[in-house]
Amino acid sequence: MTIHHSSPSRHSDHTAHRGDGGLSLQQHAEEPYETLNLHNFEQVPQLARLPKELRDEIKVVGHVLPFKSNRYVVDHLIDWDNVPDDPMYRLTFPKREMLTPEAYARIEELVHRDAPNDEVEAAANEIRLTLNPHPAGQLDHNAPLLDGKRLPGMQHKYRETVLFFPSQGQTCHAYCTFCFRWPQFVGLEGMKFAMREATLLREYVHAHPDVSDILFTGGDPLIMKTRVLRRYVAPLLEPGAAPNIATIRIGSKALAYWPHRFVSDDDAEDLLALFREVVDSGRQLSFMAHFSHPAELETPIVREAIRLVRETGAQIRTQTPVLRHINADAPTLARMWRLQTQLGCIPYYLFVERDTGARRYFELPLVKCWEIFRDAYAAVGGNSRTVRGPSMSATPGKVQVLGVTEVAGERVIALRMLQGRNPDWVGRPFFARYSDTATWLDGLEPAFGASEFFYDAELREMLSVAGSPWSRDELSLPMANTS
Repeated sequence: MTIHHSSPSRHSDHTAHRGDGGLSLQQHAEEPYETLNLHNFEQVPQLARLPKELRDEIKVVGHVLPFKSNRYVVDHLIDWDNVPDDPMYRLTFPKREMLTPEAYARIEELVHRDAPNDEVEAAANEIRLTLNPHPAGQLDHNAPLLDGKRLPGMQHKYRETVLFFPSQGQTCHAYCTFCFRWPQFVGLEGMKFAMREATLLREYVHAHPDVSDILFTGGDPLIMKTRVLRRYVAPLLEPGAAPNIATIRIGSKALAYWPHRFVSDDDAEDLLALFREVVDSGRQLSFMAHFSHPAELETPIVREAIRLVRETGAQIRTQTPVLRHINADAPTLARMWRLQTQLGCIPYYLFVERDTGARRYFELPLVKCWEIFRDAYAAVGGNSRTVRGPSMSATPGKVQVLGVTEVAGERVIALRMLQGRNPDWVGRPFFARYSDTATWLDGLEPAFGASEFFYDAELREMLSVAGSPWSRDELSLPMANTS
């Protein structure tokens, strides 16, 4: 049963160690949500006690990359005896190394001389534009059309799946410092995906019968009140409205950063009821949960939240990138996957850190990502080996690094597509020359003297026309085999 708020009471002694501090589930549920940002973070005791140089790093980097946290993260997920090395601190608080030295020095000078806001913002925007704000063709090549009109709050990269960005869901309970959707949270003109018109979503999927999955994403759709989320979901559940839709997915970090959303928020019961309505309609509700470290799974309230979500009939699938400084070791990933499986979640994806934002701080060579994945995968039981990876969400599709091997006397990296702009590409193995430095697909070269990968020529043709290929009439049917 959902726990309701009683009068809020903030405990005052939990300022040193990570964990629940001895709090009961009821005490957790009584905690109010408190946002932390550049304007108030120094008022929190744990942060006020940080050395000045660390607080200055937060201020400087937070003017370029989005910064937002909350008291649940600060009080329960960070080990303050281990700051600044604690993984959850690095996951949620900006650090100097997330910018180039030149970019950091530029913003630092402006902040220290108390420059006007518009001058700081202009400098920040110039830096942001160097950080590849929309990788993998999101802005130009994923946006669909309906009756010849662009739908800026949707993406349709893969035939079966449409992404929808509800305009009220373009923030989160806290921001991850690695977030590849960071442009959603800063003031870069023309860089934000958002849409209010739920009817357009229904019309679009009705016009594209190959679409079976809708992913509500952001930001975080569960930052919205349930009554607002319902406006987007309910039209899809009406009889005859979207018979081709088999799965509704919700991409969210709320279980990790604000599990109270499912337990004690004033509309928690309404949210769970909406989940049940989706399931009762005969569709699968897939909760695409983001967990990056075992600490996010260890408090009593997140375990209760997971239990309540699963009771609705929803399926929780989990994903994370492999991140230097956060979880880039096999024991950490294995422990996280075991905890998820124990709690009834399905380990789903291990991604490679995307080529955007603060990638320079988090990225690892692809070979190293594979080695970590392989060792973690070997350390868990079969039920946890549902996880796939390491995978790059690159321009042609989701490319999995299968491993390093030798073929015809040449050391190569074996890869395959788990998802592709052309469905015919999916599952086809291909090979790249061995590299121990490449961190992304564009750093790899074809093996065996080939001039390009098997998909390159067709991909160039696809990208020669703006917008999603699945909005074009001539591509409404499965593409022909190009082998």
